[in-house]
Amino acid sequence: MSVLPTHHRTVTVRGHEISYREAGPADAPVLLLLHGFPTSSRMFRDLIPLLADRYRLIAPDHLGFGRSDAPSAAEFDYTFTELAALTAEFTETLGLDRYALYIQDYGSPIGLRLALAHPERVTAIISQNGNAYDEGLGADAWAPVLALIENRTPETEEPVRGIRSLDGIRWQYETGVPAEYLDLLDPDAWHQDAAQMAREGQDEIQLGLISDYGSNFALYPAFQEYFRTSRVPLLAVWGEGDQVFVPAGAEAFRRDLPDAEIHLLPTGHFALETHAPQIAELIGDFLKRRTGE
Repeated sequence: MSVLPTHHRTVTVRGHEISYREAGPADAPVLLLLHGFPTSSRMFRDLIPLLADRYRLIAPDHLGFGRSDAPSAAEFDYTFTELAALTAEFTETLGLDRYALYIQDYGSPIGLRLALAHPERVTAIISQNGNAYDEGLGADAWAPVLALIENRTPETEEPVRGIRSLDGIRWQYETGVPAEYLDLLDPDAWHQDAAQMAREGQDEIQLGLISDYGSNFALYPAFQEYFRTSRVPLLAVWGEGDQVFVPAGAEAFRRDLPDAEIHLLPTGHFALETHAPQIAELIGDFLKRRTGE
């Protein structure tokens, strides 16, 4: 079977160049892939070819991440509300009015804001360590972030800076991954992420976003109400060893979506690094059964 190519494209949204990956037939059902911190659309590099024969996959780099523009924090208000608004404009610029969402980490509150604004556009949700519940927060990993959210000072900023260091990023990739899967991890992933995070201006960009994360907690009740009222088909494919967003966050979806399908995989926060083929198979089966696409 031939593998369809992945295209690396850009589009201008609100004066900013947004980089994105695209693959699959132009008339196929759309799967919008929203990445998390501290990575980019590169996290989908193994998944996209596995699904491009059936879907049109579109994976943008959020503003400030990957190859998208990274205006300074003085030029752009780096909040999740603004990133979601920019992402909504991105989808409209590309003419996307119907899509399934794949959400991971930061991609979760961004994508779920899209769903709140236009529930009629969202056909299904695939959550891969994309949290929407208090119980999904790993206590140790979130302690410094919660301290920053409560009171942003030089003292609370310093521990959070370590999260985007090379060692901090490598920790996110390796933690919770069983020994037999560790050699599937590509070290280039955390080295490239760390290089992106070390660029000029990233300190204020990332501290701004992390300190704004409390705005996502405030929307958890609205996200959960959306689940209950929309009954959106939801698949959770979750690295069970993740200490940032723990498995209780995946199980919690069933509280509001009794038909949610939950799969805990023997891996960590970046589950696609070790389990892309399994996740692709689960997505294809799920979307075919639950949406007919």
